Amino acid sequence: MAADWTSALIRAQAHAPFLARALERRPELAELLAAGDGEAALIAAKQVDTEDVATALRRERLGLALVLAIGDLAGGFDLDKVMRELSTFADRALHGALSAAIARRVPDAEPAGMIGLALGKHGAGELNYSSDIDPILLYDPATLPRRERDEPGETAQRYARETVRLLSEVTSEGYVFRVDLRLRPAAEVSPPAIPLDAAITHYESSALAWERAAFIRARACAGDIAAGEAFLDHIRPFVWRRSLDFGAIDEIRRLTHRIRDEQSGPASPEPGYNLKLGRGGIREIEFFAQTHQLIHGGRDPSLRVRGTRAALDALAATGRIAPEDARLLGESYDGLRTIEHRLQMVADKQTHSLPAGEALDNVARLHGLDDGAALVAHVRDLARPVAERFDALLDQDRTSGPASAPHTLAADDNPPPVPTELADRVAGWRGGRYQALRSPAALGAFEAIRPDLLASIAASPDPDAALVRWESLIARLPSAINLFRLLEARPGLFALIADCLTLAPPLADELARRPDLLDALIDRTALDLPGRVADLAERMGRRERGDDYEMRLDRLRVVTGETRFALGVQLIEAAHDPLAIAAGLARTAEAALQIALAAAEEEFAARHGRIAGSELVVVGLGRLGGGALTHASDLDIIYLFTGTHEGESDGDRPLGATLYFNRLAQRVTAALSVPTAQGALYEVDTRLRPQGAQGPLAVSVESFARYQREDAWTWEHMALTRARVIAGSGAAREEIDGVVDAILCAPRDPDALRNDLLAMRGEMAAHKPPKGPLDAKLLRGGLVDLEFLIHFLQLRDRIALTPDLSAAIAAQVEAGTLPAAIGEAHDLMTRLLVGTRLLAPELSRPNAAAAALLARQSGCEDYAALLQALDAARGAVAAAWQAIFGETLEMDQ
Repeated sequence: MAADWTSALIRAQAHAPFLARALERRPELAELLAAGDGEAALIAAKQVDTEDVATALRRERLGLALVLAIGDLAGGFDLDKVMRELSTFADRALHGALSAAIARRVPDAEPAGMIGLALGKHGAGELNYSSDIDPILLYDPATLPRRERDEPGETAQRYARETVRLLSEVTSEGYVFRVDLRLRPAAEVSPPAIPLDAAITHYESSALAWERAAFIRARACAGDIAAGEAFLDHIRPFVWRRSLDFGAIDEIRRLTHRIRDEQSGPASPEPGYNLKLGRGGIREIEFFAQTHQLIHGGRDPSLRVRGTRAALDALAATGRIAPEDARLLGESYDGLRTIEHRLQMVADKQTHSLPAGEALDNVARLHGLDDGAALVAHVRDLARPVAERFDALLDQDRTSGPASAPHTLAADDNPPPVPTELADRVAGWRGGRYQALRSPAALGAFEAIRPDLLASIAASPDPDAALVRWESLIARLPSAINLFRLLEARPGLFALIADCLTLAPPLADELARRPDLLDALIDRTALDLPGRVADLAERMGRRERGDDYEMRLDRLRVVTGETRFALGVQLIEAAHDPLAIAAGLARTAEAALQIALAAAEEEFAARHGRIAGSELVVVGLGRLGGGALTHASDLDIIYLFTGTHEGESDGDRPLGATLYFNRLAQRVTAALSVPTAQGALYEVDTRLRPQGAQGPLAVSVESFARYQREDAWTWEHMALTRARVIAGSGAAREEIDGVVDAILCAPRDPDALRNDLLAMRGEMAAHKPPKGPLDAKLLRGGLVDLEFLIHFLQLRDRIALTPDLSAAIAAQVEAGTLPAAIGEAHDLMTRLLVGTRLLAPELSRPNAAAAALLARQSGCEDYAALLQALDAARGAVAAAWQAIFGETLEMDQ
């Protein structure tokens, strides 16, 4: 719809005394607006003809308020533009006032050492027509401009008081902004400006939950911007906590309840209803977005946005809230903010409440409606979806957890009674035995979840084991408050924890080491498979200003660890086929290698530079190359570098190519395998490189090709059948793929190849016997024998040369060199391999529940049927072995 500037001017003059007076005072702006040239009027409003800062800011403020209001009423400026212009003016005003205050004391000084942080709507770029600004003023005593004998603290307070006066004092020209400094640390006792070190100490040690919420929208806007940004970077861990803090979220909810309880006006839209604080109002939309940001933003930087609409969109994009909720809340936000602006345009007053009688009709007509009743109905339509969704957030269904699992082994519609011995033993946790349960807050949180905890343990497949592992978990925690608050908010997690503790010993051990892994299970996406490698790499490698190398590696480890843990939970909840879990684990490892390489390259180049025309490439072998890992898989890789040996890096400390890439490779390996506070991610195995453990860690592609042509053993060519470039440029991938293809397609003597393979398999069988009846890998007729068959046919016939075993089998079946039963045998034994790594790591029969789950994962009715199916799969491999090699496998092993 085209802007109607004439109607806007008529309504402003008839229904907004403040705007009518402004039109009289600024006729040059009125003329431009009447001509429909809103952009020219906006430019003119920012141009003032006085050097006095106080006067200039007041005149600019009046001009902007007029032009933005008329443009808004005309439909020429949208809400986002209006809020953005008002907010950027507030930035200029605060910066100008700070600079003037300093210059008055120290002429020509830059405003170094004095920082203005924008919070609230100002920080979000969402100021309204008659808004306060709520800055926090900080100072650095070491860099603050001052006279020689001035004391830094006293000088900073003088600057702060003068800044506030310049902005808020009412003169014949009006005022600029009302300034509220009550968001500063310990506002009731602290001075207007806070030293940087004191502010850092406060936010790292004693700040409250509402302060975290306030800093979601904080930004450095005035004074020493660089110092302000550095301060915000420093306190980022306080705002965006990597581990969930449901205690803090409870505080936010209690604050919102208190706001509702203390709101004296009508609860629903009618005269007197507060658009900001009323039920379904603006504050509830903001808190809805901020609560979700507080929960998830520590682990997902894409949610660390300041604007309300931007936050809702980001939450929807990541699946944290429904897209329909984001749309409705966003539309209500825009609508309510627009009406709020109408209220404030009338008399330039900071009001948020709908007036009564003629005043209500007046606001309605300013907005273009017939009367006050139409305005109330409009506001009611805007507030209703907000109230419904915010009520649901406050009274969240306590039975909800992550997305509904296809089954939950520990759940039971008729839970068994809790044995007295179990209840007494859990009650005994209160006696000071555990450090995590010694504070009153921890004990209170424990009491809140104790009934659900007891029921969960009693209903688990092995209550005794569950109890012992719960106690091990509590014993390792420095504080259990956060865990208990999380379980109180998401009781559905009890069943998942019970399954982890009783069905999957590796997951139980990992959870005991890192209880924060539970954070990954509260999302709706908890039981979704990880996406593409590129998407995973983007999450792992997401950077923020101020991140150093160790911070980047920490994020890599956090995201990788959480993703692997979630895949483990998906496996024991039978949410997906184990083959899909294996592929998800491989994608996760591939993304982790790519980010580890990128981070190490950048950090290494800062000291040693780069080598033009050369790069380090990571080649995956074994299960990584084949794209199907288990939770216990090592990463079999080799490092190659492109270019020649003669290259040298161009940094301050140059290195020759071989030394350069070997040191870089060591850093990549360390990034994934060295234990840190976040734990080690993978065991990295590089023994398949040329010359094994005695050879250099990284070799050139040319040296690799020569070694494979002239010196490599048959088993090394077998390993190459599963080679795949994991990290490297497109050109490097093409070069290495060409080398590998040339090696694999070279003619071979079938008899010599057969003899080599049989000798290798015999040697392996003698030194690596199967570990138990479920060892689908090493049992004769198991996966190792199956892989030997496939690799023999690949090298002999030079067909089906793909690292994906399933695809290679399908191609060989189609070529008639393998029977179709081999594909089914491979899938069954791979499912069993993936499952046993968590459910039966000793490879002997696990407890009844885990045995039943293994059978279900493998498509079998029960454990006995699983063993029969395993025997049949091994028999199919043995038959193919006999047909191809003319040798009978000893199946009694």
